[in-house]
Amino acid sequence: MLMRQEDKDILRKYLPESAVDMVAHAIVSNKIAFKITKARRTKLGDFRAGPRGTQTRISINHNLNPYNFLLTFVHELAHHYVWQHYGRKVLPHGDEWKRFYKELMQPYLDAGIFPDEIRETIAASVIRGHATDGADVALVRGLRTFDENKGITDEVELTKLLDGSYFKIANGRVFQKLHVQRKRYKCVCLSSKRLYLFSPIAGVKPLLDDEINNLMNHINLKKK
Repeated sequence: MLMRQEDKDILRKYLPESAVDMVAHAIVSNKIAFKITKARRTKLGDFRAGPRGTQTRISINHNLNPYNFLLTFVHELAHHYVWQHYGRKVLPHGDEWKRFYKELMQPYLDAGIFPDEIRETIAASVIRGHATDGADVALVRGLRTFDENKGITDEVELTKLLDGSYFKIANGRVFQKLHVQRKRYKCVCLSSKRLYLFSPIAGVKPLLDDEINNLMNHINLKKK
């Protein structure tokens, strides 16, 4: 069974041209219920295994650049293969997932789909069993160079802020960067006083001096 041309044309808007037929074949042959969704802050893609005999559902954020979109699809497809072979008996990103991810990625690497600037980074990441979820800093930074909004956003990587700096995330919550803990940064949410760990490459919006002054005045008023 082949994918309808109109559905393939939709894929063409999000994928590298040379990957469209391969992804279409993977979706159809594995009977995937595939959906392109709005941007989600906490994840790039999602895998949902239905009850036995029903379709696997895979969704990918619409705002990813073509290479990130492709990598995220293969990441989620590897989850499908793990589910088909092992069900819930193994870890989500354990050795079984890493094996399937490498096997599924190899045809795309062999086809020369990825630009020279990131091909070696992607190949090395595949060997290590990483994907686009932030575990591989070099990979995420390499993929970001192909984002359409590169250089337009007012966000910066958290690692570029000094310890003690204040920043805001997409949902409006304000944090203070404390210090590095292993590979992540410990930060405190000013409203709840709870501690969180952030990836060093998390995109955050630094607060301006006026914003910090207003914030401190507000906090001081609440204490009175």
